[in-house]
Amino acid sequence: MTATAAIGDIDRIAEVVPPALSQSSLAPELVRNSANSRVMIERVAQISAGRQAEARACAAALVARVNSEQAGLVSVLMFEETFGTRDRLHLLFHLESLAAYYDLLQADLAPSAAAAGAFGGRRWNELFTEQGVHDTVLIPQFWGMYGTSADGVLERQSAVYRSSGAVALPPARQQTALPDSQILHSANSGIVMHRSAQPIYNFRSEARTFAREVAESINKNLPGECTVFVYEEGFGSADRLHWLIHLRDLTTYMRLLELHVRDEEVRDIYFRDRIPAEKGGGTWARIFVESSMHDVALTPSRAVLDTR
Repeated sequence: MTATAAIGDIDRIAEVVPPALSQSSLAPELVRNSANSRVMIERVAQISAGRQAEARACAAALVARVNSEQAGLVSVLMFEETFGTRDRLHLLFHLESLAAYYDLLQADLAPSAAAAGAFGGRRWNELFTEQGVHDTVLIPQFWGMYGTSADGVLERQSAVYRSSGAVALPPARQQTALPDSQILHSANSGIVMHRSAQPIYNFRSEARTFAREVAESINKNLPGECTVFVYEEGFGSADRLHWLIHLRDLTTYMRLLELHVRDEEVRDIYFRDRIPAEKGGGTWARIFVESSMHDVALTPSRAVLDTR
């Protein structure tokens, strides 16, 4: 196989590792994903030793139940770490709004939810390690969020700023002008890379501008191969940023490496000064807390397919 997959290889890869969309029996337009959702919850769950098959079956039952009962409001897609900790599941809950959280809670009260409750229960206690289940709320980033600034213009162009009525969080899809046919997201990509980083508080505005510039540079140069969206962490570490980097398949990673080596415009994003002189100046390297940037690659799980 070459650095990037040929057409025949792409078809073969999709057969070996089907995109997460295959986990749902709904029509694609009814499946919420990382592009069209207004809120996401990433649940990371570490399976107890010796309970791998049961835990995956339990999680797959949860995925099937939520996707069926909460169609249009909530979709759950299940991933496993491509490289990293074995038997660690990542369940991505895609919500139409924060209010959909209450629909999940209400559904958990139903008798049918006993075996695969979205928010725990006896089965989860038996199958996953103690303190091994963790939720992170991801909110699509928009300009001016949390009292930050961009250039004085972008903040005033956001749907939230221009809205005079009730505020609705804009989906990540609004971060790029690419047509839908060239956008990859959690449902149709072969690999999802999740990057997180903690900005230094004094550079919180610069961090957001950098994050969005990086994302858009990739979206513009690798349409249909790689799409990046930026999210803010809600109800967790203040100002922590998250990138979801959606790759067509694992070989697309080489295209990312090539882009950042060969494209001078992209390289300029990383090497130009972006911190004001009154704050000491410097490149993006000063913006984040050292050792806070972390990547994890996620592969769509076959467990949901295997339980059908």
